[in-house]
Amino acid sequence: METIEYTVKFFSEWHCGSGLAAGANINALVVKDKNELPFIPGKTIKGLVREAVEDILSFKNEKKEKIFYETFGYNNDDEENKKNIDDIEKLENNGVGCCFFSNAVLNETLSSDIKNEDLVRFLYRSHSSTAIEDSGIAKEHSLREIETVIPCELHGTINYVPKLMEENIKDGLGLIKRLGVNRNRGLGRCQITLK
Repeated sequence: METIEYTVKFFSEWHCGSGLAAGANINALVVKDKNELPFIPGKTIKGLVREAVEDILSFKNEKKEKIFYETFGYNNDDEENKKNIDDIEKLENNGVGCCFFSNAVLNETLSSDIKNEDLVRFLYRSHSSTAIEDSGIAKEHSLREIETVIPCELHGTINYVPKLMEENIKDGLGLIKRLGVNRNRGLGRCQITLK
């Protein structure tokens, strides 16, 4: 089993949602750690990498083999592919997947400096948007505000990567160019590089 270390470098503001709001002010807050610092949940990275690897296999005209499911796990979206694998029920870890995707976080030095200098509030901005009717007038009650994080670099690891999937996962990381919500509106533009 291998370990892959990577860096996510954002070129635009980004938002990985926490599912929480800030009362009447902000409808969607970003996910933060106990020190109020932003991070990318490992499950977000896992989902994006899984999708990218699926695309790679599709481009190569290859079907998902047992090793794919042992790496990423098996979920209900895979029902149509179940017929392609005779022994899907025999997957290790009850179909959860052997890879562990850590949260991607700011490096320790930067995190420490931000906390010590009381700069946390400068990491975040608020963006407003509203729906516009055909008449060109804003729809009533459609104003929304989301919190975003300024462009920065975060670091993460993927542990317990099967050797047979290492190249596909590395290639998949390189295919991810946007991350988080409102990607089609300019948020979350990024590049993922390997250490």
